[in-house]
Amino acid sequence: MTRISPPFRADHVGSLLRPAALLDARRRHKAGEIDGGSLRAAEDAAIRDVVRMQEEVGLQTVTDGEFRRTSWHMDFIYQLGGIDPTDEKLMVHFRNEQGELDFESAALKVHDRITLADTIFAEAFTFLRDNASSAQTPKLTIPSPSMVHYRGGRAAIDRCVYPELDGFWADLTSAYAEQVRRVADLGCTYLQLDDTSLAYLNDPKQRELIASMGGDAEHQHEQYIRTINAALANRPDGLRVTTHMCRGNFRSSWAAEGGYDFVAEALFSELDVDGFFLEYDDDRSGGFAPLRFVPPGKQVVLGLVTTKKGALEDKDQLKRRIDEASRYVPLDQLCLSPQCGFSSTVEGNVLTYDEEVAKLRLIVETAREVWG
Repeated sequence: MTRISPPFRADHVGSLLRPAALLDARRRHKAGEIDGGSLRAAEDAAIRDVVRMQEEVGLQTVTDGEFRRTSWHMDFIYQLGGIDPTDEKLMVHFRNEQGELDFESAALKVHDRITLADTIFAEAFTFLRDNASSAQTPKLTIPSPSMVHYRGGRAAIDRCVYPELDGFWADLTSAYAEQVRRVADLGCTYLQLDDTSLAYLNDPKQRELIASMGGDAEHQHEQYIRTINAALANRPDGLRVTTHMCRGNFRSSWAAEGGYDFVAEALFSELDVDGFFLEYDDDRSGGFAPLRFVPPGKQVVLGLVTTKKGALEDKDQLKRRIDEASRYVPLDQLCLSPQCGFSSTVEGNVLTYDEEVAKLRLIVETAREVWG
């Protein structure tokens, strides 16, 4: 039951805690104390170290930890032609076990037709590719095209540019399809589309918010699935694509709740990806019953290990939960990972580097004992 193609039995979502030296270099660069070359050197050094760490714990997957980014999605989206940040602020309300907090970032505006000029994250990926060992498969993570729409809806799209949304979806799809083709040309064999929208839409409060903005809350996930499928329709042979879904991950906090029931049938039976990374670290994610819609040939990566706190999970409990999930989808179609990244934004979650490494090692050890 060993897997030689992604997703792997022991895998991880992508982002990792930024080391103190890198955070300091970012601070000094922002203050004008060091130039871009010095920041790049600090990023390179940190990425080389984290690549080796992933190999040492036994992972077949390797990412650059998203160390060159401020956030998991906006660094990519702002590089699409026709999209810029605005002076308006996007406020996302988060919750955690201690209380509530808000995350504020620049909103986006689609002010011109969406295009792709330069390949986004090309240099970041090639550096990762060139520094990975022969035993590691480099993974590139980018936000799903859904996120371009979900972050602002119709109000963020200039009606003079796109009077009807059909043109918006067509251009967005075309830009993403070109990005997919180009990263494959760079040697990428493992691409992940990160998508909070498909998990958020399971939450009735999120659907109420979409409806209040004039969106079609009952069918928006179906539009997103069609868009992703169109973007991937002509992906090159040899490129494995997964999607990751979570309900928010900012400084150990979340934004949405609810099982996968609302989107499950369309999501699992229609989305044309090779695997689904699913958040399943606590009761907010619901049960495993929606996995009954997963067809043969698709992998489900169970996010049973939380990145939101440092306490290490019990290995036997992880095995019991894997066994429970296997009642709905065969064990051979299951894998194990953290529920999300450790640092979806530069701030990172509330745990230490050693706790992060221990969790990754636990995932590898558990996967070996379950699948061999």
